Amino acid sequence: MIIDCHGHFTTAPQALGAWRERQIRAFGEGVRVSPDELEISDGEIRAAIENGQLRLQTERGTDLSVFSPGAGKMAHHYGDERTSLDWSRVANDLIARVCGLFPDRFVGACQLPQSPGNALEASIRNSAAELERCVEELGFVGCLLNPDPSDGFYQAPPLTDKVYYPLYEKMVELDVPAMIHVAMSRNDALQGTCAHYLAGDTAAFMQLCTSDLFKDFPELRLVIPHGGGAVPYHWGRYRGFMQDKGLPPLEEAVLDNVFFDTCVYHRRGLELLLDVIPAKNVLFASEMIGAVRGVDPETGRNFDDVKFLLDGIDMTGEDRDAVYGGNALRVFSRLKSRRVGK
Repeated sequence: MIIDCHGHFTTAPQALGAWRERQIRAFGEGVRVSPDELEISDGEIRAAIENGQLRLQTERGTDLSVFSPGAGKMAHHYGDERTSLDWSRVANDLIARVCGLFPDRFVGACQLPQSPGNALEASIRNSAAELERCVEELGFVGCLLNPDPSDGFYQAPPLTDKVYYPLYEKMVELDVPAMIHVAMSRNDALQGTCAHYLAGDTAAFMQLCTSDLFKDFPELRLVIPHGGGAVPYHWGRYRGFMQDKGLPPLEEAVLDNVFFDTCVYHRRGLELLLDVIPAKNVLFASEMIGAVRGVDPETGRNFDDVKFLLDGIDMTGEDRDAVYGGNALRVFSRLKSRRVGK
């Protein structure tokens, strides 16, 4: 079973984006757009998936994707907490329809209705409620957690702040993980996919290293995408920092709770990831049709064909099985109760 733990509906029908634009514009005019105004047919969803993610899954030999709304489109800074809640429910309901039409190939992970500034606390309560709805009613197995709902300006407290605890309590209660994933960047100094994304991964990891979060929530599970940003490359710096501060050894402090995905579009980078991070903490992922969509002239394959790259890396059979699917079944534990496969 090959499970891609990082998929986004980046090919969603245009009606979704048009509804979102109307919602943002309406908020500025002091009114709201009803989610009921969005109309997308099953045929449109089938066409988007069959000509996009499903086609590539089949071509590349992956069985199942943990599928979520487009991360960059979460854009939590727009509107207020009601805006974020309506948008999240619309986006999550669309993911549920994808999973309903292709139940053996996609399983949902939800967008959370986070908001920056003074609305953060209320939005985290909304996030816990939306997570419960998506897991209990829609059959989702995880969520996306944005460490920067201000979208490029880091105006929120760290993820280890107690303002997030109602969400973590719900995650533990439901036995689901979160993938820590920023959204868009509205800061011109931070390009979105190659600066903001990777910087967010790195910053979030450091927040986790210097906190007691996992003492308070020993069963909490968090996935850091994009190979962990700069983390594997600077593992020695993190180890030295922890030692200098009298903190527990890095492996002891985080590796029972923190996992990394393989969205690294370069063989040497993947080799480094797998050399530094134990195989039990690495989950296969590709984020296909995402930030990088072209063909690598060095390989003749798409940059995001991560399975092709991993297949060429020397691993034990046990480690390969763990990375390709076993670890995902452990981290996304609700997958075990689902009938998954081709």
